[in-house]
Amino acid sequence: MTLKQRLRDDLTLAMKDRDELRTATLRMALAAITTAEVAGKRARELTDDDVVGVLRREAKRRREAAEAYDAAQRVELAERERAESRVITDYLPDQLGDEDLQALVAEGIAEAGLEGQVGMGAVMKIVSPAVGARAEGGRVAAEVRRQLALGR
Repeated sequence: MTLKQRLRDDLTLAMKDRDELRTATLRMALAAITTAEVAGKRARELTDDDVVGVLRREAKRRREAAEAYDAAQRVELAERERAESRVITDYLPDQLGDEDLQALVAEGIAEAGLEGQVGMGAVMKIVSPAVGARAEGGRVAAEVRRQLALGR
């Protein structure tokens, strides 16, 4: 079963259970997936990796919106955004722990054989495929920067 089909099936269950939050969140996620499918010159069916990318982007939007609502002291809206983010996160692959990410970055730096910020791009090209969807790009880049600055 594809991830998109799983989302559809879970939407049906949420509607039957009258779970308003889950229903609204899954509808939003499926709408974002459909939008991504029809974007560009040709409509196409997204792969599971593409769907994960869309869901990751939607979860990030929810986290950023929650931070904005917190800054505006709109606690109830911030909580709603966090709840939506948690629903979306259930469909994302498990994230790498800090130790695992550090080890992958250290391996990438050793493989590239570079030091200093000049090697950032080369290391990212090596580490990004190994990490895949298990960590956000910003988190990976921060770890690469940190280790390159330490001279590892």
